[in-house]
Amino acid sequence: MSAPERIPARGVSAAELLRRGELVVRGRIPEASNAVLQCEVTYEGESLTCVYKPVAGERPLWDFPDGTLAEREVAAYEISEALGWGLVPPTVLREGPHGRGMCQLWVEAVPEAELLALVDAEEPAEGWKAVGFAEVGAGRTALLVHADDARLRRLAVFDAVINNSDRKGGHLLPGAGERLYGIDHGVTFHVDDKLRTLLWGWAGEPLTEEARTALGALEKRLAEGQPLAARLCELLTGAEVAALRGRISVLLTTGRHPEPSGEWPAIPWPPI
Repeated sequence: MSAPERIPARGVSAAELLRRGELVVRGRIPEASNAVLQCEVTYEGESLTCVYKPVAGERPLWDFPDGTLAEREVAAYEISEALGWGLVPPTVLREGPHGRGMCQLWVEAVPEAELLALVDAEEPAEGWKAVGFAEVGAGRTALLVHADDARLRRLAVFDAVINNSDRKGGHLLPGAGERLYGIDHGVTFHVDDKLRTLLWGWAGEPLTEEARTALGALEKRLAEGQPLAARLCELLTGAEVAALRGRISVLLTTGRHPEPSGEWPAIPWPPI
Protein backbone atom coordinates (compact mmCIF):
# COMPACT_ATOMS: atom_id res chain seq x y z
CA MET A 1 0.00 0.00 0.00
CA SER A 2 1.41 3.38 -0.89
CA ALA A 3 0.69 6.26 1.42
CA PRO A 4 -2.38 8.09 0.04
CA GLU A 5 -2.62 11.80 0.68
CA ARG A 6 -6.35 11.40 1.25
CA ILE A 7 -8.84 8.60 1.78
CA PRO A 8 -11.04 8.93 -1.33
CA ALA A 9 -14.45 7.94 0.06
CA ARG A 10 -14.73 10.73 2.63
CA GLY A 11 -11.83 13.04 1.85
CA VAL A 12 -10.17 12.40 5.21
CA SER A 13 -6.39 12.64 5.17
CA ALA A 14 -4.40 9.56 6.12
CA ALA A 15 -2.85 11.46 9.03
CA GLU A 16 -6.26 12.47 10.33
CA LEU A 17 -7.53 8.90 10.08
CA LEU A 18 -4.47 7.68 11.99
CA ARG A 19 -5.03 10.32 14.63
CA ARG A 20 -8.77 9.88 15.16
CA GLY A 21 -9.53 6.27 14.22
CA GLU A 22 -10.05 3.25 16.44
CA LEU A 23 -6.76 1.36 16.73
CA VAL A 24 -6.88 -2.46 16.89
CA VAL A 25 -3.70 -4.55 17.21
CA ARG A 26 -3.42 -7.35 14.62
CA GLY A 27 0.08 -8.63 15.38
CA ARG A 28 3.63 -7.88 16.44
CA ILE A 29 6.71 -7.47 14.26
CA PRO A 30 9.09 -9.80 16.14
CA GLU A 31 12.47 -8.79 14.63
CA ALA A 32 12.20 -5.18 15.86
CA SER A 33 14.37 -4.14 18.82
CA ASN A 34 11.49 -2.15 20.34
CA ALA A 35 7.79 -2.95 20.49
CA VAL A 36 6.39 -2.59 16.96
CA LEU A 37 2.76 -3.59 16.42
CA GLN A 38 0.87 -3.94 13.18
CA CYS A 39 -2.61 -2.51 13.59
CA GLU A 40 -5.78 -1.61 11.76
CA VAL A 41 -7.16 1.86 12.28
CA THR A 42 -10.78 2.62 11.39
CA TYR A 43 -12.60 5.93 11.24
CA GLU A 44 -16.12 6.52 9.88
CA GLY A 45 -16.08 3.30 7.91
CA GLU A 46 -12.61 3.79 6.39
CA SER A 47 -9.70 1.53 7.44
CA LEU A 48 -5.95 1.53 6.98
CA THR A 49 -3.14 -0.74 8.09
CA CYS A 50 -0.58 1.00 10.27
CA VAL A 51 2.39 0.55 12.57
CA TYR A 52 1.99 1.44 16.24
CA LYS A 53 5.08 1.89 18.43
CA PRO A 54 4.07 2.53 22.04
CA VAL A 55 6.46 4.58 24.16
CA ALA A 56 6.11 1.94 26.88
CA GLY A 57 7.80 -0.56 24.57
CA GLU A 58 10.88 1.56 23.85
CA ARG A 59 14.26 0.27 24.99
CA PRO A 60 16.26 3.01 26.78
CA LEU A 61 19.27 4.34 24.83
CA TRP A 62 22.20 5.88 26.70
CA ASP A 63 22.94 8.40 23.95
CA PHE A 64 19.31 9.49 23.48
CA PRO A 65 18.26 10.14 27.10
CA ASP A 66 15.82 12.99 26.35
CA GLY A 67 12.34 12.59 24.91
CA THR A 68 11.06 9.46 23.22
CA LEU A 69 11.77 7.62 19.99
CA ALA A 70 8.11 8.10 19.06
CA GLU A 71 8.46 11.88 19.27
CA ARG A 72 11.54 11.77 17.04
CA GLU A 73 9.67 9.69 14.48
CA VAL A 74 6.92 12.31 14.36
CA ALA A 75 9.47 15.13 14.15
CA ALA A 76 11.07 13.40 11.16
CA TYR A 77 7.66 13.26 9.45
CA GLU A 78 7.13 16.97 10.13
CA ILE A 79 10.48 17.79 8.50
CA SER A 80 9.73 15.54 5.52
CA GLU A 81 6.44 17.33 4.96
CA ALA A 82 8.05 20.76 5.36
CA LEU A 83 10.63 19.89 2.71
CA GLY A 84 7.77 18.96 0.39
CA TRP A 85 9.23 15.60 -0.55
CA GLY A 86 6.82 13.21 1.20
CA LEU A 87 9.61 10.83 2.18
CA VAL A 88 8.06 9.60 5.43
CA PRO A 89 4.65 7.90 5.58
CA PRO A 90 2.00 9.86 7.51
CA THR A 91 2.95 9.66 11.20
CA VAL A 92 1.16 10.90 14.32
CA LEU A 93 1.38 10.74 18.10
CA ARG A 94 -1.69 9.30 19.77
CA GLU A 95 -3.04 7.13 22.54
CA GLY A 96 -3.39 3.45 21.72
CA PRO A 97 -4.09 0.09 23.36
CA HIS A 98 -0.69 0.20 25.10
CA GLY A 99 -0.56 3.90 25.83
CA ARG A 100 0.85 6.89 23.99
CA GLY A 101 2.91 6.12 20.94
CA MET A 102 3.74 6.68 17.30
CA CYS A 103 1.25 5.57 14.66
CA GLN A 104 2.43 5.43 11.03
CA LEU A 105 0.78 4.34 7.81
CA TRP A 106 1.90 0.86 6.72
CA VAL A 107 3.71 0.81 3.36
CA GLU A 108 4.24 -2.35 1.33
CA ALA A 109 7.57 -2.21 -0.51
CA VAL A 110 7.66 -2.94 -4.24
CA PRO A 111 9.82 -6.11 -4.27
CA GLU A 112 11.38 -5.73 -7.72
CA ALA A 113 12.83 -2.27 -7.02
CA GLU A 114 16.63 -2.48 -6.63
CA LEU A 115 18.30 0.38 -4.79
CA LEU A 116 21.33 -1.30 -3.16
CA ALA A 117 23.74 -3.96 -4.39
CA LEU A 118 27.07 -5.67 -3.72
CA VAL A 119 29.11 -5.97 -6.92
CA ASP A 120 32.39 -7.67 -7.79
CA ALA A 121 34.04 -4.57 -9.24
CA GLU A 122 36.39 -1.73 -8.37
CA GLU A 123 34.10 1.03 -9.66
CA PRO A 124 30.30 1.35 -9.84
CA ALA A 125 28.52 0.84 -13.14
CA GLU A 126 26.66 3.67 -14.83
CA GLY A 127 23.60 4.64 -12.83
CA TRP A 128 25.15 3.58 -9.50
CA LYS A 129 27.14 5.35 -6.76
CA ALA A 130 29.85 3.73 -4.65
CA VAL A 131 29.53 3.59 -0.86
CA GLY A 132 32.61 1.49 -0.03
CA PHE A 133 34.00 -2.02 0.13
CA ALA A 134 32.46 -4.63 2.39
CA GLU A 135 33.67 -8.04 3.54
CA VAL A 136 31.52 -10.82 2.10
CA GLY A 137 33.29 -13.85 3.58
CA ALA A 138 36.25 -16.10 2.81
CA GLY A 139 38.55 -13.09 2.72
CA ARG A 140 36.65 -11.55 -0.17
CA THR A 141 35.33 -8.02 -0.50
CA ALA A 142 32.66 -6.52 -2.72
CA LEU A 143 31.76 -2.96 -3.61
CA LEU A 144 28.61 -1.69 -1.92
CA VAL A 145 26.68 0.59 -4.28
CA HIS A 146 23.36 2.39 -4.31
CA ALA A 147 21.32 3.63 -7.23
CA ASP A 148 22.03 7.11 -8.58
CA ASP A 149 18.38 7.90 -8.01
CA ALA A 150 16.87 11.35 -7.42
CA ARG A 151 14.56 9.91 -4.76
CA LEU A 152 17.50 8.47 -2.82
CA ARG A 153 19.34 11.78 -3.19
CA ARG A 154 16.47 13.62 -1.55
CA LEU A 155 16.55 11.05 1.24
CA ALA A 156 20.30 11.61 1.70
CA VAL A 157 19.65 15.34 2.18
CA PHE A 158 16.76 14.61 4.53
CA ASP A 159 18.97 12.31 6.62
CA ALA A 160 21.65 15.00 6.86
CA VAL A 161 19.03 17.43 8.14
CA ILE A 162 17.59 15.11 10.80
CA ASN A 163 21.02 13.65 11.67
CA ASN A 164 19.86 10.09 11.04
CA SER A 165 22.15 7.61 12.78
CA ASP A 166 20.54 4.48 11.32
CA ARG A 167 19.78 4.65 7.58
CA LYS A 168 19.88 0.95 6.73
CA GLY A 169 18.83 -0.76 3.53
CA GLY A 170 15.81 -2.27 5.25
CA HIS A 171 14.57 1.24 6.06
CA LEU A 172 14.13 2.07 2.35
CA LEU A 173 10.66 1.24 1.04
CA PRO A 174 10.02 1.76 -2.68
CA GLY A 175 6.26 2.22 -2.91
CA ALA A 176 3.69 2.14 -5.65
CA GLY A 177 3.78 4.84 -8.31
CA GLU A 178 7.58 5.26 -8.05
CA ARG A 179 7.28 6.66 -4.53
CA LEU A 180 10.13 6.08 -2.09
CA TYR A 181 9.68 6.12 1.66
CA GLY A 182 12.08 6.04 4.58
CA ILE A 183 11.03 4.54 7.91
CA ASP A 184 12.44 4.01 11.44
CA HIS A 185 13.54 7.51 12.46
CA GLY A 186 13.70 7.07 16.22
CA VAL A 187 17.46 7.70 16.54
CA THR A 188 17.61 11.13 14.96
CA PHE A 189 18.05 14.82 15.84
CA HIS A 190 21.03 14.30 18.17
CA VAL A 191 23.00 17.47 18.91
CA ASP A 192 26.28 15.71 17.94
CA ASP A 193 27.12 14.56 14.42
CA LYS A 194 25.89 10.97 14.31
CA LEU A 195 25.03 10.59 10.63
CA ARG A 196 25.29 6.90 9.68
CA THR A 197 23.92 5.89 6.32
CA LEU A 198 24.29 3.71 3.27
CA LEU A 199 23.69 6.76 1.06
CA TRP A 200 27.20 8.25 0.98
CA GLY A 201 27.42 8.10 -2.82
CA TRP A 202 26.99 11.88 -3.16
CA ALA A 203 29.32 12.80 -0.27
CA GLY A 204 31.07 16.09 -1.03
CA GLU A 205 29.11 16.70 -4.23
CA PRO A 206 27.13 19.94 -4.78
CA LEU A 207 23.53 19.91 -3.66
CA THR A 208 20.92 20.06 -6.38
CA GLU A 209 19.07 23.32 -6.98
CA GLU A 210 15.92 21.53 -5.79
CA ALA A 211 17.60 20.68 -2.48
CA ARG A 212 18.93 24.20 -1.94
CA THR A 213 15.48 25.67 -2.58
CA ALA A 214 13.79 23.18 -0.22
CA LEU A 215 16.38 23.78 2.50
CA GLY A 216 16.03 27.55 2.19
CA ALA A 217 12.27 27.28 2.63
CA LEU A 218 12.72 24.91 5.58
CA GLU A 219 15.12 27.31 7.26
CA LYS A 220 12.48 30.05 7.13
CA ARG A 221 9.80 27.76 8.53
CA LEU A 222 12.08 26.90 11.46
CA ALA A 223 12.60 30.51 12.49
CA GLU A 224 11.59 31.50 16.01
CA GLY A 225 7.85 32.03 16.27
CA GLN A 226 6.94 29.99 13.20
CA PRO A 227 4.37 27.16 13.64
CA LEU A 228 6.80 24.43 12.57
CA ALA A 229 9.40 25.63 15.07
CA ALA A 230 6.79 25.59 17.84
CA ARG A 231 5.67 22.10 16.84
CA LEU A 232 9.21 20.73 16.91
CA CYS A 233 9.80 22.27 20.33
CA GLU A 234 6.94 20.05 21.54
CA LEU A 235 8.75 16.96 20.21
CA LEU A 236 12.46 17.74 20.74
CA THR A 237 14.63 19.59 23.22
CA GLY A 238 15.61 23.22 22.66
CA ALA A 239 19.20 22.16 22.07
CA GLU A 240 18.10 19.63 19.44
CA VAL A 241 16.05 22.24 17.58
CA ALA A 242 19.01 24.63 17.67
CA ALA A 243 21.29 21.87 16.30
CA LEU A 244 18.74 21.18 13.56
CA ARG A 245 18.87 24.82 12.49
CA GLY A 246 22.67 24.64 12.57
CA ARG A 247 22.80 21.62 10.25
CA ILE A 248 20.53 23.33 7.73
CA SER A 249 22.67 26.44 7.86
CA VAL A 250 25.83 24.40 7.19
CA LEU A 251 24.21 22.64 4.23
CA LEU A 252 23.14 25.96 2.73
CA THR A 253 26.51 27.59 3.38
CA THR A 254 28.61 24.79 1.91
CA GLY A 255 26.11 23.91 -0.78
CA ARG A 256 27.32 20.31 -0.64
CA HIS A 257 26.31 16.92 0.65
CA PRO A 258 28.10 16.16 3.95
CA GLU A 259 31.03 13.76 4.18
CA PRO A 260 31.76 11.26 6.96
CA SER A 261 33.26 13.03 9.96
CA GLY A 262 35.65 10.23 10.87
CA GLU A 263 34.58 10.58 14.51
CA TRP A 264 31.69 8.13 14.26
CA PRO A 265 31.13 4.94 12.24
CA ALA A 266 29.83 6.15 8.89
CA ILE A 267 27.78 3.06 8.02
CA PRO A 268 25.15 1.51 10.34
CA TRP A 269 25.48 -2.08 11.53
CA PRO A 270 24.01 -4.30 10.39
CA PRO A 271 23.79 -2.39 7.09
CA ILE A 272 20.59 -4.09 5.94
